[in-house]
Amino acid sequence: MKNRYLFLFLMIFCLACEKGEKSMLLGQMEAFAEMVAADVKPLALSEPMHAKDVDNLWSEAQEIAEKYGIGVYREGNLVPTQLFPIEVAQGKEVLIFHKENALQAYLDLKESMASGNNQQAEARRFGRLLGYPPHYINQLLAKHSDFRTLPDFGIKATNIFLYYKDLSRAEDFYGNLLGMEKVSDYEFAKTFRVSEDAFITLVDAELGRHKAEEPKTVAIALLTDQLPEWYDFLQEKEVEIKYTYKPKENNAHDGFVAVDPEGYLLEFETFKQHPENEKLMPQLRRYPALPTALNAHPLELGFYGTVTWMYYEDLQEAERFYEEQIGLPLIVDQGWAKVYQASETGYIGLVDEKRGMHNYTEKKGTSIAFVVDNLEDWYAYSQKHAPFTLEREMYSGKEDRYKAFVGVDPGKYFLEFNAFLEHEDNTRLFEVLSK
Repeated sequence: MKNRYLFLFLMIFCLACEKGEKSMLLGQMEAFAEMVAADVKPLALSEPMHAKDVDNLWSEAQEIAEKYGIGVYREGNLVPTQLFPIEVAQGKEVLIFHKENALQAYLDLKESMASGNNQQAEARRFGRLLGYPPHYINQLLAKHSDFRTLPDFGIKATNIFLYYKDLSRAEDFYGNLLGMEKVSDYEFAKTFRVSEDAFITLVDAELGRHKAEEPKTVAIALLTDQLPEWYDFLQEKEVEIKYTYKPKENNAHDGFVAVDPEGYLLEFETFKQHPENEKLMPQLRRYPALPTALNAHPLELGFYGTVTWMYYEDLQEAERFYEEQIGLPLIVDQGWAKVYQASETGYIGLVDEKRGMHNYTEKKGTSIAFVVDNLEDWYAYSQKHAPFTLEREMYSGKEDRYKAFVGVDPGKYFLEFNAFLEHEDNTRLFEVLSK
């Protein structure tokens, strides 16, 4: 008798589990169908299931699709890509919720994949059909293939190199007038801290990679919530202003542009609560403004981040490079300008030269730098997979204070990847990088 009751209990328990699992699957399908209907995802995939399980819920799946005015396709041979483990759907079916054109795009992909010429491009194409942003596609590729991007090797900080005929004058401007902290001094190069992990390095043009005469095709946005105070202060100090401060209501950002001693543009900028900035604003709130040492000013002025603006003839090509090869997440899309997060407070901005403050130039009087956790591994990966053209192989700086190598992006900007080594000249720099 006890065995009979136990058998009945197990049957009821299994039926309840099956019913609960079916409800969960149908709930997931409803959520995915709603996203497809709202154009959040061109396609949405159900969990891989055995054919008999699909038979069990096929009518409900069709009802869900009809409810949202979309289609559902029963796929018994899901395209294999580097987004997922190869065995994920072997011997199983998936249900594809779709709009008509998106399903045709999937079927076209499936047909073209027979040649298998470019696995990464096929995976990205499938990822876009699933509504995945480029940085998430990068994560999936890194999980299931040998593909990697710079964030996989750790970005500790961003830096920008600027080149001067009169280095002492530039040092006085950034250190004494703007009040930035100097965190390293190599005599020919002086590094100043702008925010939590964003830096500016001033270089003697006689000894640096670029010459002072090269076009200064870059602008640095110094992010601050104290625009009126900075504007008044810089006018008082008779700093050249290229574009005046004219705040506007309902703008995504306000700012003005000053000019440093040798012509580099400094955009003092505030990003405001605006649909364009919805991803950026929570990130900006994570770190307070880093105060400057302005003894001559009664208020405590500071910066909470930087955007390095770069200018391109082909903005789409630059976008693909920084999203797919370097692997930075897009955080602001202004249409003609894109902002990517590199470090916690350091951002890279790509600008269509037709709309920006600069036109495209072949040469640039600047280098864009990333301080990398695992520099040796990123270098080995770059040699093997060539995500960009190498301009200079790995080398050690004078007195072994740092290691670096240099690449070139599609707009011919030099990208320096470096790591600082134990040296007395790096003591303060190590302190701020380790926070």
